Amino acid sequence: MPSKGQILSNPDTGDIYEFLETAKDTNGLRVTMKMTLKSKGELVPNHFHALQDEHFEVLSGNLTILLDGKEQILTQGNKITLPKNKPHNHYNNDTEPVVFIQSVSPALDFDYLLENIIGLTIDGKMPNGKAGLVQELVTLKYLDSKSYLASIPLGLQKLLMNIVGPIGRVFGYRAIYRKYSDIEK
Repeated sequence: MPSKGQILSNPDTGDIYEFLETAKDTNGLRVTMKMTLKSKGELVPNHFHALQDEHFEVLSGNLTILLDGKEQILTQGNKITLPKNKPHNHYNNDTEPVVFIQSVSPALDFDYLLENIIGLTIDGKMPNGKAGLVQELVTLKYLDSKSYLASIPLGLQKLLMNIVGPIGRVFGYRAIYRKYSDIEK
């Protein structure tokens, strides 16, 4: 179960995620994390959140933001909000780490998602940050925090998640695993 002060470390990248506020702490209003990205480059494909906005404030280093097809660099003290339904990405594109505060609102189950991504990575089930198609579609189908890939038509993603998602669950795939969190979805 995500908890305030909990620190997750990605063994593949050395990136560190600390929960400052969880969904439970804020009655579902937001999840707030302090992130230290040591890795360089995009960790996830360009995507958008159907129901959530993301807010960033850089504490040190340079955070690269891709929004509306334009790249911008945020430095210490800079803030930005990435609105729902807008394709975007954020990552460290420098050799030095970037430290920032990220809030996702509303919270939904985003904190559980992060716990599970790190758990799957530690268990070797997300090599190079890639979960695999079946895992991605199960996650998309059963997670409340809906995120879609920007490069694939939305209708196709929804069709695939509704067909492959339930089949994946039969084979043991979950959006949230009890092994990494206190719930299963």
